[in-house]
Amino acid sequence: MVKIGVKSSIGRMRLQMLLGYVLFIFSSLSVALGAFVGINIGTDLSTLPSPEQVVAILRSHQITHIRLFDSDNHLLSALSDTGIEVMVSVTNYEVLRIGQTPSAAASWINKNVAAFVPATNITAIAVGSEVLSTIPNVAPVLVPAMYNLHKALVSSNLNYKIQVSTPLSMDLIPRPFPPSAALFNSSWNSTIDGILKFLKTTNSVFMLNAYPYYGYVQSSGIFPIEYALFRQLSPVKQIVDPNTLFHYDSMFDAMVDATYNAISAFNYPAIPIVITETGWPWAGGGKERDATVENAETFNNNLIKRVLNGSGPPSQPGIPMNTYIYELFNEDKRPGPESEKSYGLYYSNGSSVYALGLDAIGGGVSVNGSGGFCVAKKGADVSGLEDGLNWACGPGQANCSAIQSGQPCYMPDTIENHASFAYNDYYQRMQSVGGTCDFSGTAVITTVDPSYGSCVFRGSTNASIGGLVQPAFGPVGPTGSVSSHELPYTWGLVLGIVLLAVL
Repeated sequence: MVKIGVKSSIGRMRLQMLLGYVLFIFSSLSVALGAFVGINIGTDLSTLPSPEQVVAILRSHQITHIRLFDSDNHLLSALSDTGIEVMVSVTNYEVLRIGQTPSAAASWINKNVAAFVPATNITAIAVGSEVLSTIPNVAPVLVPAMYNLHKALVSSNLNYKIQVSTPLSMDLIPRPFPPSAALFNSSWNSTIDGILKFLKTTNSVFMLNAYPYYGYVQSSGIFPIEYALFRQLSPVKQIVDPNTLFHYDSMFDAMVDATYNAISAFNYPAIPIVITETGWPWAGGGKERDATVENAETFNNNLIKRVLNGSGPPSQPGIPMNTYIYELFNEDKRPGPESEKSYGLYYSNGSSVYALGLDAIGGGVSVNGSGGFCVAKKGADVSGLEDGLNWACGPGQANCSAIQSGQPCYMPDTIENHASFAYNDYYQRMQSVGGTCDFSGTAVITTVDPSYGSCVFRGSTNASIGGLVQPAFGPVGPTGSVSSHELPYTWGLVLGIVLLAVL
């Protein structure tokens, strides 16, 4: 008996040690998974590019996460085999029917989700958009709609892969500052408690729409614009929560922390927040003087840097603030003030509104064997790009056939895209004999493979998929969670370790 007890004790010690290693492995994975920035895609524009053109733009910038405001079947088909992680949406008009009838939820899942996976990488469903703020009469069926959709996913054996949540507006928090004192509007307590219980039960994320632009405008000068734009604050303008003494370098961080505090008031542990919408308009009406190209460019570039550093807000530093920028295209048909039509990063013809570091979003790096790729510099003068393109395809003897109409690299039909292909072809051919990547200052070397779809840039190490690095993670949880398509391998590893302990 004594010997058995000793053996059992040693076995337990071995098991505890090995389980400690398992936890270490998971913590290491959480660091590796990191944060992401995605893009919203709206369709309220007069000339909507074809699904294939939309996908070409996404892949050309290695955008790996998108949110659709509906479940457009044509676009979902075009996204197949791209690896791009897709959040589809139940429109506000559909919430009532789905919330009242489980069969309607099952039908919606079959038509808009099950019919496309696994070829199309759908990872989340957004149930409505700001339902409590925009159509409060539907609030009683919002939580039932979420449960009905989740049950339909369970029936289709897709619940392990796809999360269900609902984007809520910062409007539900009347006083977001100081963050430590922020609470949801008490009139919605019952519904919000139901939402939080669902999210915790299904291990889903809290979806938040947070716009520092509106927070700044509505503050009537209380907060400096630097605070809204992620710019460095002077010592006399430091923003500090008087209760926690946390310093807030940006209104964005404060908004997310305010929401975490509002959630904690319901006695739920920190449910990870994904920011499903944020952005800054680049144009506005006469009274929207802060809606400028300069401010939009500053906000979104600084947002990308902030999110991709992987840290959370002061109260939850270990949970990354995964974010979707609003939005890919300018939606000229949207109702409301001019600013509502001017959040897009691109015009419908694929040309960019302003220079943006989108290539940092994908996080995928594929370095060729010759020292990088030569591409057009973001924001370079158009006439300079035209001169460089003409020279590369002429005296430079670059092979520019792929950027002709109807060829793989023609779309998106922009001078920047065409110049990038021509510059790179010239550079890859001629660098060994002294060719440079300059083109009168309109070109730059990058380690990010610019290939996309069937458009393969010379020097790519992975021509079979156009050089695009498949995304490794998605909007499925905080640091510490593993992407759903990695779970079988991960749990297999855990099981193997545990078995070793037993043996």
